[in-house]
Amino acid sequence: MSAMADVRPALMGHLKELRMPTARQCYEDTARRAEREQLSYEQYFLEVISRECEQRRKSRVERLLKESALPLEKSLANFDGKRLPQKAARQLRTLLEGSFPDRKENVLVFGNPGSGKSHLLTALAQELVVERERKMHFTKCALLMQDLLAAKRELRLSREIKRLSRYEGLLIDDLGYLQQSREEMEVVFTLLAERYERGSVLMTSNLPFSKWEAIFKDATMTAAAIDRLVHHCVIIELNIPSYRLEQAKQNQQAEGQAAGE
Repeated sequence: MSAMADVRPALMGHLKELRMPTARQCYEDTARRAEREQLSYEQYFLEVISRECEQRRKSRVERLLKESALPLEKSLANFDGKRLPQKAARQLRTLLEGSFPDRKENVLVFGNPGSGKSHLLTALAQELVVERERKMHFTKCALLMQDLLAAKRELRLSREIKRLSRYEGLLIDDLGYLQQSREEMEVVFTLLAERYERGSVLMTSNLPFSKWEAIFKDATMTAAAIDRLVHHCVIIELNIPSYRLEQAKQNQQAEGQAAGE
């Protein structure tokens, strides 16, 4: 024990200098267990380093989730995958492998309100953060437009677009849900043009491509935006009933049955 006491201050100092807080916390308890279980020096060292690495990864994931601004309640565990059409389910499984951001591929999800578009993409992005440590970011389209337009007026649009380029995947939710001005859509188009083949865009919309001219207010801009998005792209169509409407009907039926008992 005296030998341990002699080396402890120096060891703690080195671990602090190396920024290994988990190793500082666990090395003594792990050393005692190693003695009891007669572990080799290599096994003991591996145990300490593994715990340090595990905690660092956990901290990285927590930081990435915070920066992502993802609504964490919309997770894969809470997503009803049984409602997905077979093709969409296959596409989701492939996307969960996590390689599409390396190819700068986009993911576009179309469907009626309540079909689960936002939940699907949010769950996908969350899995990529947790399992692959991907840098993802979530924003509502209306809020993104406001931020970009404010940046343009303050002559910092290029800096804002550069800031968003840090993320491997930019999730833009509800394109076309609200009517926007031409000026607002122009800054969104600028963002999409800058991200083309540089970063993945994950987007939900309740409007098919044939109605996007009503969003971008200009036929040429509409064609250019669609061209950039679909060049490297996975398109998921959720032509299914509203999940919220189905839940409301089920609840109503359950209340009716309970009243009749």
